[in-house]
Amino acid sequence: MADDKPLKSALELAMERLRKQDAESGVEQHSLTEAQKAAIAEVRTIHQAKVAEAEVLLQSRLRRSMDPAEREAIETELRRERERLAADRDAKIEKIRSGGAV
Repeated sequence: MADDKPLKSALELAMERLRKQDAESGVEQHSLTEAQKAAIAEVRTIHQAKVAEAEVLLQSRLRRSMDPAEREAIETELRRERERLAADRDAKIEKIRSGGAV
């Protein structure tokens, strides 16, 4: 090779292009502070715990039920609860990233 630059992966090239597009369109790059990283980690940990709790509760109800319609309703409830918790988590993380406290 003529130059000593290491080859870049497709991911690195794509990220480089996206950063360039962001810079051209005026999007500002800012790194998260350690406090923000810790707050986001805490939000994610709490989310995982809430999801696990919901799964345990609804799985126990699912095991007790033999009615297919009731089982489907429980599975739908579990799916909705996961979606609600994920949306709540994402909103909190976005609030932290934008500089607000949770």
